[in-house]
Amino acid sequence: MIKWFAAILGYVFFRLPGGVLGFIIGSLLDSSTIKTRGGFSSVFSESKQVTPADFELNLLSLSSIVIKADGKVNQTELDYVRSYFVSAYGKERANATFRTFNEIIKNRDVSAHRICAYINQHTRYPSRLQILHFLFGIANADGTVSTAEANEIQNIAKFLRINFRDFESIKAMFFKTGDHAYKILEIEKTASDAEVKKAFRIMAKKYHPDKLQHMDEVYRKGAKEKFQEVQKAYDQIKKERGMS
Repeated sequence: MIKWFAAILGYVFFRLPGGVLGFIIGSLLDSSTIKTRGGFSSVFSESKQVTPADFELNLLSLSSIVIKADGKVNQTELDYVRSYFVSAYGKERANATFRTFNEIIKNRDVSAHRICAYINQHTRYPSRLQILHFLFGIANADGTVSTAEANEIQNIAKFLRINFRDFESIKAMFFKTGDHAYKILEIEKTASDAEVKKAFRIMAKKYHPDKLQHMDEVYRKGAKEKFQEVQKAYDQIKKERGMS
């Protein structure tokens, strides 16, 4: 397969970092035929199947971009990613994957555009929203999302073809501003009570955990967290307005 050829070629010329980069780039070109179950890989279309390693390495590469966005590698953020992968795939498999992650972190040539093109080809929109939530979770692991991290995630969101309102909605779950509740519901503060209720119904349906029943528990948990943020935003607006 192309990805293995690229990995070998990269290793020959640039040793392990070249091998890692070659594998990632090769994965974008390779049309894999191995069917998988579980984790994010279970949301891939049946006609475009990939191995778990393909997706895990690409997801880790996006994680590395966010972690390095503010010019430093934060151990708390690294631990967040490790914990997430252990919960999703088990300790043994996560540790094996993370042997490569250290090299990905050191690599400065990871292309978010190429990785997102690959992910777009193999995932559904609700799953890409979950990836975006995961990336914000990484940035927020140390207690705050920096401007540099938010900007990098916004670029990734564009590459993942996530519309701006959905991006702002998920971002508002981590940035608690004066109008964050309205942003989560994707409406303006001038919206009528009827529009608020309608927006809540739409957002609750969009982020309902049942949409990710085909995925592992860790991802359903992430969907539940988004759903709860929508509920909290609605409750806050109702309280502020005295709505019944």
